[in-house]
Order: sequence, then C-alpha cells, then structure tokens
Amino acid sequence: MSNTPNTKVRMFGSLHTIRRNRGLPPYEDMYIPPEGRTGFDLAGELDLPLKKIEGIFINNTAHSLDVLGHPGDRVAFISSGVPGPHRYSLGIHSAGKHLREEQPD
Repeated sequence: MSNTPNTKVRMFGSLHTIRRNRGLPPYEDMYIPPEGRTGFDLAGELDLPLKKIEGIFINNTAHSLDVLGHPGDRVAFISSGVPGPHRYSLGIHSAGKHLREEQPD
C-alpha cells in the first residue's frame, strides 16, 4: 500500500503565519486513506494548535474538526478570529458550534 500524498491541505490566517514562522509552507501535501481522516487527525499530524483552529473547509464548505476528509478533497484549516460578518457568510459560525458548546470555558 502506497502512502503517496493525495491531498493538498492549506492553512489560512494565523495558521498560515505559524507555518511560515516554523520555516514551512502554508500548505502540505498529505496522504489521506480511502476511509478518510478527521480534521483533528490532520491538525495533529501538522502540529497545529487546536486552540487556534476555528474549523476546516472541505470542498469549499466549512465544517467542524470532527468531519472526515477523503483523498482528493480540497482541505483548508480556518484560523480562529475571523471577523463577524465573514463568519456567517462563509458558514464558519455554525461549522464547529456543537464542539464549542461541549468545551468548558
């Protein structure tokens, strides 16, 4: 079985800056198996701080980090701190709402 990268994962906002500060590009070619991987799994492999992640775009739709991405999907991490109206128009506000409500302050 080959683990050849089959999906490009991008980082936006402060996640882009974190990657650049580490001397890394703001994207990574990654292997995702046919059964998929969650945003949590991908973030862990990329060593991205979960507290800085608002959600994940998969094929241009905002989702929470518990959603599976599959080989060839268009994947991008959304950093926290996206301004008000953009949160609604891009679907970010509702994407991870159930996860945020489960976490204690």
